[in-house]
Amino acid sequence: MRRALRPLTRRALLTGTVGAAALLATGGTLAGCGIPGAQQTGAGCVSEDLSGTEKKLAFSNWPQYLDVDEDDESKRPSLDSFVRASGIEVTYTEDVNDNNEFFGKVQHQLSACQSTGRDLIVLSDWMVARMIRLGWIQQLDQANLPNVAANLLPSLRDRPFDVGNELAVPWQSGFAGLAYNGRVAREIRSVDELLTRPDLKGRVTALTEMSDTMGLLLLSNGHDPTDFTTAQFDDALDKLRKAVDSGQIRRFTGNDYAPDLARGNIAACIGWSGDIIQLGFADDRIRFVTPDTGVMIWSDNMVVPRKATHKANAEALIDHYYDPAVAAQLAAYVNYICPVQGAQEEMEKIDPELAANPLIFPDDAMLATARGFMALDEQQERAYETRFQQVIGA
Repeated sequence: MRRALRPLTRRALLTGTVGAAALLATGGTLAGCGIPGAQQTGAGCVSEDLSGTEKKLAFSNWPQYLDVDEDDESKRPSLDSFVRASGIEVTYTEDVNDNNEFFGKVQHQLSACQSTGRDLIVLSDWMVARMIRLGWIQQLDQANLPNVAANLLPSLRDRPFDVGNELAVPWQSGFAGLAYNGRVAREIRSVDELLTRPDLKGRVTALTEMSDTMGLLLLSNGHDPTDFTTAQFDDALDKLRKAVDSGQIRRFTGNDYAPDLARGNIAACIGWSGDIIQLGFADDRIRFVTPDTGVMIWSDNMVVPRKATHKANAEALIDHYYDPAVAAQLAAYVNYICPVQGAQEEMEKIDPELAANPLIFPDDAMLATARGFMALDEQQERAYETRFQQVIGA
């Protein structure tokens, strides 16, 4: 059964004002450079695994990012099946409301080689990259992850921040691209159209998430967002600045563009695929567009932090979600890109229409147009984010 657009989707919470404001307010301290003794190593911060004697784990995730039984919201079918099959009790907490906010919750423990009380955490690419830089993430035992080895999409292997797939496993992914409401605007095909077309002036929004907005602008200029120079970044930023100064862009948003797009208050935007799928259930004139120059792809990732004491149990849960049937069950609820090969065939048994949706199961041609954002070091992250925030007026 199709659900109405949930009032606060998973991606809505990813880029609230807390994230950018927290980073800038601390002058980049959250990146770790200002935390005494922040850097850790496996040898210097030893984590004991008690999984052999303690059949439990603590799992922290974003709100509304796990399938729920619509007749009994206390039940989470895919997680409940793991508990039954493994005998491992899972304490599931929806306490990741913003990447930087969550970082603030755990940074003092992790920088001091202390337990966070969590065995498995789901965080976004760029935050995972930051925590890997700090040495706060445990290496996964590949022998415990046969489903991941067999079924992880090729496009999500060997990412710049985790070459070798040893530290992070995608939970779900999504695209950042263009969207428009066909009731109030004709089709758009390119970022340049969005930023310059006269009939869209003042009726456009873009995202406060730097990697998504700037990634699309880099692509529109013919540059690779996975490997760009400062000059190329500044060139793309200048294009964005002109669109702001001309009044083409009404404002920059987190997920709050979605209601305005649905009502026609804005005509077109940079948006996220999962949101547009959900809006499209109610109005098929709201469309997601892959720009001619390509889309940005992002992932939220499962990681095991230092001092987690149930790593093998966490690895068992990670591998459970890479069973294609389980992955399809999850994807049918959350509507983002499923990172698991074989899940599309399983989805056909659940909902053939979702199985055919290229925003949940993109084909090779669509994935070939998708790019991630370059892994940044601490200095780059601070410098680029500051300049971006100055342009968007945050």
